[in-house]
Amino acid sequence: MGDSPPRELISLADDEGNSVSVNVLARTPRWTSGLDAEIVVKTPFVSGRIDLALSVARLESWANALDRLDAGEDAAWMEMSSGPTISVQLTGERGCPEVVVEDESGSMVTVRVPLVPPEDWIADHRQRLRQVLDHWIPMLSG
Repeated sequence: MGDSPPRELISLADDEGNSVSVNVLARTPRWTSGLDAEIVVKTPFVSGRIDLALSVARLESWANALDRLDAGEDAAWMEMSSGPTISVQLTGERGCPEVVVEDESGSMVTVRVPLVPPEDWIADHRQRLRQVLDHWIPMLSG
Protein backbone atom coordinates (compact mmCIF):
# COMPACT_ATOMS: atom_id res chain seq x y z
CA MET A 1 0.00 0.00 0.00
CA GLY A 2 2.85 2.39 0.64
CA ASP A 3 1.22 3.69 3.80
CA SER A 4 3.44 4.14 6.80
CA PRO A 5 2.58 1.93 9.77
CA PRO A 6 0.39 3.46 12.48
CA ARG A 7 2.66 4.96 15.12
CA GLU A 8 0.55 6.52 17.88
CA LEU A 9 -1.42 3.97 19.87
CA ILE A 10 -2.16 6.52 22.60
CA SER A 11 -2.11 10.27 22.16
CA LEU A 12 -3.60 12.28 25.01
CA ALA A 13 -2.82 15.99 25.06
CA ASP A 14 -4.30 19.29 26.11
CA ASP A 15 -3.76 22.92 25.21
CA GLU A 16 -1.66 23.48 28.36
CA GLY A 17 1.26 21.53 26.88
CA ASN A 18 0.63 18.29 28.78
CA SER A 19 0.70 15.01 26.88
CA VAL A 20 1.11 11.27 27.27
CA SER A 21 1.61 9.08 24.24
CA VAL A 22 2.46 5.49 23.41
CA ASN A 23 4.28 5.17 20.12
CA VAL A 24 4.75 1.89 18.28
CA LEU A 25 8.28 1.92 16.87
CA ALA A 26 8.80 -1.41 15.09
CA ARG A 27 8.59 -5.13 15.35
CA THR A 28 11.06 -6.18 18.02
CA PRO A 29 14.01 -8.27 16.86
CA ARG A 30 14.20 -9.90 20.31
CA TRP A 31 10.76 -11.50 20.23
CA THR A 32 8.84 -12.60 17.13
CA SER A 33 5.39 -11.77 18.50
CA GLY A 34 6.21 -8.38 20.00
CA LEU A 35 6.51 -4.73 19.15
CA ASP A 36 9.00 -2.17 20.39
CA ALA A 37 7.21 0.90 21.68
CA GLU A 38 7.76 3.85 23.98
CA ILE A 39 5.77 5.87 26.47
CA VAL A 40 6.46 9.60 26.12
CA VAL A 41 5.40 12.14 28.75
CA LYS A 42 5.69 15.86 28.03
CA THR A 43 4.68 18.71 30.30
CA PRO A 44 5.99 22.24 30.79
CA PHE A 45 7.58 20.93 34.01
CA VAL A 46 8.85 17.42 33.24
CA SER A 47 9.41 15.28 30.17
CA GLY A 48 10.56 11.71 29.78
CA ARG A 49 10.27 8.47 27.91
CA ILE A 50 10.53 4.79 28.65
CA ASP A 51 10.82 1.74 26.43
CA LEU A 52 7.90 -0.64 26.29
CA ALA A 53 7.30 -4.05 24.74
CA LEU A 54 3.82 -4.64 23.33
CA SER A 55 2.22 -8.02 22.70
CA VAL A 56 -1.16 -8.94 21.28
CA ALA A 57 -2.38 -9.57 24.84
CA ARG A 58 -1.27 -6.09 25.94
CA LEU A 59 -3.03 -4.52 22.96
CA GLU A 60 -6.19 -6.46 23.78
CA SER A 61 -5.96 -5.34 27.40
CA TRP A 62 -5.87 -1.72 26.17
CA ALA A 63 -9.20 -2.42 24.44
CA ASN A 64 -10.58 -3.62 27.79
CA ALA A 65 -9.27 -0.48 29.52
CA LEU A 66 -11.02 1.68 26.89
CA ASP A 67 -14.27 -0.21 27.57
CA ARG A 68 -13.97 0.55 31.31
CA LEU A 69 -13.22 4.21 30.63
CA ASP A 70 -16.20 4.42 28.27
CA ALA A 71 -18.36 3.03 31.10
CA GLY A 72 -17.18 5.90 33.32
CA GLU A 73 -14.67 3.86 35.35
CA ASP A 74 -11.00 4.59 35.98
CA ALA A 75 -8.69 2.10 34.28
CA ALA A 76 -5.13 0.86 34.60
CA TRP A 77 -3.29 -0.67 31.66
CA MET A 78 -0.44 -3.19 32.08
CA GLU A 79 -0.92 -3.09 35.84
CA MET A 80 -0.17 -6.74 36.50
CA SER A 81 2.92 -7.06 34.31
CA SER A 82 6.51 -6.09 34.74
CA GLY A 83 7.38 -2.70 33.34
CA PRO A 84 5.45 0.54 33.33
CA THR A 85 1.75 1.00 34.06
CA ILE A 86 -0.52 3.64 32.57
CA SER A 87 -3.62 4.59 34.57
CA VAL A 88 -6.36 6.96 33.52
CA GLN A 89 -8.28 8.53 36.38
CA LEU A 90 -11.37 10.27 35.06
CA THR A 91 -11.54 12.54 38.10
CA GLY A 92 -8.01 13.12 39.29
CA GLU A 93 -6.61 14.91 42.32
CA ARG A 94 -6.97 18.29 40.61
CA GLY A 95 -10.61 17.91 39.58
CA CYS A 96 -9.82 16.92 35.98
CA PRO A 97 -8.76 13.66 34.34
CA GLU A 98 -5.21 12.50 35.01
CA VAL A 99 -2.94 10.06 33.29
CA VAL A 100 -0.56 8.37 35.72
CA VAL A 101 2.57 6.68 34.37
CA GLU A 102 4.34 4.46 36.90
CA ASP A 103 7.65 2.73 36.41
CA GLU A 104 7.82 0.87 39.70
CA SER A 105 10.00 -2.00 38.47
CA GLY A 106 12.59 0.21 36.75
CA SER A 107 13.21 3.80 37.73
CA MET A 108 10.63 3.76 40.56
CA VAL A 109 9.27 7.07 39.21
CA THR A 110 5.60 8.02 39.00
CA VAL A 111 4.37 10.95 36.93
CA ARG A 112 0.82 12.40 37.17
CA VAL A 113 -0.25 14.38 34.15
CA PRO A 114 -3.51 16.29 34.53
CA LEU A 115 -5.17 16.86 31.18
CA VAL A 116 -8.61 17.19 29.70
CA PRO A 117 -8.85 15.02 26.59
CA PRO A 118 -11.18 15.97 23.73
CA GLU A 119 -14.81 14.84 23.90
CA ASP A 120 -14.36 11.94 21.44
CA TRP A 121 -11.04 10.63 22.76
CA ILE A 122 -12.24 7.10 23.56
CA ALA A 123 -13.63 6.56 20.04
CA ASP A 124 -10.42 8.04 18.62
CA HIS A 125 -8.32 5.61 20.68
CA ARG A 126 -10.42 2.64 19.65
CA GLN A 127 -9.70 3.61 16.05
CA ARG A 128 -5.98 3.99 16.80
CA LEU A 129 -5.95 0.53 18.40
CA ARG A 130 -7.79 -1.00 15.42
CA GLN A 131 -5.24 0.53 13.02
CA VAL A 132 -2.32 -0.83 15.07
CA LEU A 133 -3.92 -4.29 15.28
CA ASP A 134 -4.82 -4.37 11.58
CA HIS A 135 -1.29 -3.40 10.57
CA TRP A 136 0.85 -5.35 13.03
CA ILE A 137 -1.08 -8.51 13.99
CA PRO A 138 -0.62 -10.25 10.61
CA MET A 139 3.15 -9.67 10.89
CA LEU A 140 3.29 -10.92 14.47
CA SER A 141 1.24 -14.03 13.75
CA GLY A 142 3.17 -15.13 10.68
